[in-house]
Amino acid sequence: MHPLALLCVVVTVSVTLARPQRPHASSEMVDLINKANTTWTAGQNFYNIDISYVKGLCGTILNGPRLPEVVHNTEGIRLPDSFDPRQQWPNCPTIKQIRDQGSCGSCWAFGAVEAISDRLCIHSSGQVSLEISAEDLLSCCDECGMGCFGGYPAAAWMFWVKKGLVTGGLYNSNVGCRPYSIPACEHHVNGTRPPCQGEQETPKCVELCADGYSPSYQKDKNFGKHAYSVPSKQEQIMTELYKNGPVEAAFSVYADFLLYKTGVYQHVTGEMLGGHAIKILGWGEENGIPYWLAANSWNSDWGDKGFFKIKRGNDECGIESEVVAGIPLN
Repeated sequence: MHPLALLCVVVTVSVTLARPQRPHASSEMVDLINKANTTWTAGQNFYNIDISYVKGLCGTILNGPRLPEVVHNTEGIRLPDSFDPRQQWPNCPTIKQIRDQGSCGSCWAFGAVEAISDRLCIHSSGQVSLEISAEDLLSCCDECGMGCFGGYPAAAWMFWVKKGLVTGGLYNSNVGCRPYSIPACEHHVNGTRPPCQGEQETPKCVELCADGYSPSYQKDKNFGKHAYSVPSKQEQIMTELYKNGPVEAAFSVYADFLLYKTGVYQHVTGEMLGGHAIKILGWGEENGIPYWLAANSWNSDWGDKGFFKIKRGNDECGIESEVVAGIPLN
């Protein structure tokens, strides 16, 4: 285990034990944000769930290993004022998908496989449409960190390059070689899913496909050609999105982020809860505020049907500091 990872676990556990409490999704904080006339609207989420559970969802270890940077030559490139890959590549259905990490701090794995799935389709001009398995990455990448208890996005992308990843859809979907085994659950309001209860253990690495699935585990693998960090300048991130498709980004989650409903998020109030990884899709501007368009992995009940916008250009909550990506082998 990486020493930094062990330290993060010790600190997180000690804080959780010392301060058992309900999340900050209180009506007082919602009122404070909405009365502040900021750039986004807050609402009740994570109803009646302990804050230690919410911290567990933030499973990205920030400031971890970094990949070599790929710097784009932006001279002569005219980027549009807004860019939505769901419209740019309509034949790639995974770009529109919102996944659910369940009761597991596997955001680092989800951000990676979501962007990888999109890029496989984009770089094949829509000929390859696969859901890459979060289960395979979460359970088999020892160098990525601690599975459900935290991981490194950069290591996830390197695992794709070195070892490859099989296909696998959502929980109970029967899609692909290794579908996600942790049940979807209701993180937020009362809904159709069962309530989330505690943190799940990391699934075991099983190098076999589900019964009845073909081809074999080894033949089902998809590989990356190379993985890299994207420079933190917004023009570099925009160019990467425009040329190659969605990326994975890590950032600091504060208590008010849990309450996001619509608009362009920027931190207003509340303590930091941990590191989180998501998929950045595109960019735009709303009421004069530049934003990144991103997909979360807390199911479609959270935020704007699972998506959110976060302020662009000033490294809001570190969103531009740890961006990683890669190119498919084929």
